[in-house]
Amino acid sequence: MRSGFWMAGDTASTGNLWEQFVDNVWRTLEDVEMWKACAAVLGRIILILLISRLALFVVGRVIDRLTIDRDNTRLKLRSRRVQTLGRLLKNAAGYVTNFIVILLVLGEFHINLAPLLAGAGVLGLAIGFGAQSLVKDIITGFFIILEDHFSVGDVIQTGSYKGTVEMIGLRATRIRSWTGEVFILPNGAINDVTNFSINNALAVIDFPVSATDDMEAVKDLIRGVLHKFDDANLIGQPDLLGVQTVNATDMTYRIIAECRSNTQASVTRHLNAALKKAFEAERNPRFYKQEEKTLAGG
Repeated sequence: MRSGFWMAGDTASTGNLWEQFVDNVWRTLEDVEMWKACAAVLGRIILILLISRLALFVVGRVIDRLTIDRDNTRLKLRSRRVQTLGRLLKNAAGYVTNFIVILLVLGEFHINLAPLLAGAGVLGLAIGFGAQSLVKDIITGFFIILEDHFSVGDVIQTGSYKGTVEMIGLRATRIRSWTGEVFILPNGAINDVTNFSINNALAVIDFPVSATDDMEAVKDLIRGVLHKFDDANLIGQPDLLGVQTVNATDMTYRIIAECRSNTQASVTRHLNAALKKAFEAERNPRFYKQEEKTLAGG
C-alpha cells in the first residue's frame, strides 16, 4: 500500500513538473517584451553585418583607386604588382573587419569579452615567440610588395643567388637561375637586392686588335660597323670610347651600347660577331703600315 502510494505521488509530482514546464514555455513565448528584445538584438546584428559589408566595399574601392595603374597616380607601382598589393590589402581589411564584427555580435549576447580578449592576447604572444622567423618573413614580404623592391619576371641578385623571380609570397620568394636551378628564399633572409630589370642596361665590349694595325684606320672601320649596326634590343647608336689597353701584341678598343634590361649579353655577342666579320672582310694594307716600314727597312 505504501509502495503504491509513493508511486502515485511520484507520478503526480512528475505531471505537475511537466505542466509547470509547459506553462513556463508558453508564458515565455507569449511574452511581448521578450520578443521585442529579441527583435532589437536581431536588428542590431543585421545592422552590424550591413555596416561591415558597406565598410569593406568602401575600403575595397579606396584600395582599387590607390593601386590603379595610371600615369598620374601618386602611388608609383608597376602593373605587375598592383593586383598582388590590392589583394593583400583587401585580405587584411577583411580579417580586421570580421574580427570586429565577431566581437560586436558576441557583445549583443552579453558575453563577457574581457577573458576572451585576454586569452587571445596570451595566445598571440605565445605564437609570436614561437614563430619569430615566420613573423619576420611575413613582415619582410609585406614590405617587399608594398615598396616594390622587385616584381615577378625581374632578374635580381641577392647574396650569391641570381635569377628570374618566379613567385613572390608573404613568406618566401622563388628565383630561377638561367641554368634552370630554382632557389626558394625566405623573405627574412633577403637583405640586399640588386634588380637588373628596372633600368636600361649598358653593354661594354672590349674588342682586341693587333698592335701593328693603324689606329685611325681601325677606328674608322669600327665606327662604320657601329653606324650600320642594328639590333632589336638596342637603344641608340653604340659609341666607341677609344683604346682601353695596350700591350706588346694587341690594343683593346672599348665600345659601349645602351640596350634594354638584361639584353647586354645578347647585344655584346651580336656586336662582336659584326666587328669580326667586318675585320675579316676588310683586311687592307693600310692596317699594316708599321709592318711594311719594318720590312722595307730590312
